[in-house]
Amino acid sequence: MAVRVPVSAVFLDKDGTLLVDEPYNIDPALMRLESGAEVALRRLGTLGSPLIVVSNQPGVALGKFERHQLTAVEQRLRDLFAENGAKLTAFYFCPHHPEGSVLPFAVTCECRKPLPGLLQRAAAEHGIDLARSWMIGDILDDVEAGNRAGCHTIMIDNGHETQWSRTPATRRLRTAHIVVPNLDVASRIIAGQARVTSDQSGQRLERAR
Repeated sequence: MAVRVPVSAVFLDKDGTLLVDEPYNIDPALMRLESGAEVALRRLGTLGSPLIVVSNQPGVALGKFERHQLTAVEQRLRDLFAENGAKLTAFYFCPHHPEGSVLPFAVTCECRKPLPGLLQRAAAEHGIDLARSWMIGDILDDVEAGNRAGCHTIMIDNGHETQWSRTPATRRLRTAHIVVPNLDVASRIIAGQARVTSDQSGQRLERAR
């Protein structure tokens, strides 16, 4: 039986990172890419790495919309990726909120960021090496989820994080490895690192011959 070799992936937060944030939106017609996202998707699409969107969707638990309505959101994400030369590998979302009003979603869970459950599930289902992967988000909860999962973390400092809540106990978890102004710059960094890794692998292979 063939052994699946773990691969590196790029995890992207949805609202405020990949898409312009429209609170509790499930209308595909209102889904618009953030500044720099089009060129970023084109660049990331050339890497051959799984591209996975991970998103908190507490609107389900709060009664703003029903879970099945996110199917259309996922399809629009796939279309946006394809329109920009990339492929969406998967869309993982957390429908829970501990203060929700809709059972059984009004619970404390392991998948709501800043916990790493969504990333860990994706890793298990897609054979991903989290230590070689990237998590990109626009708030500290995204950063913490990525750090807890063991990923390299990039924070897009575009004004969406307003609290900057850190304590001595959480400072390391809520500090990104890299801070950038937009997704375009984040994709440049990831693509550059991929080239370095590829060159190093080629050199090791050449020496082994």
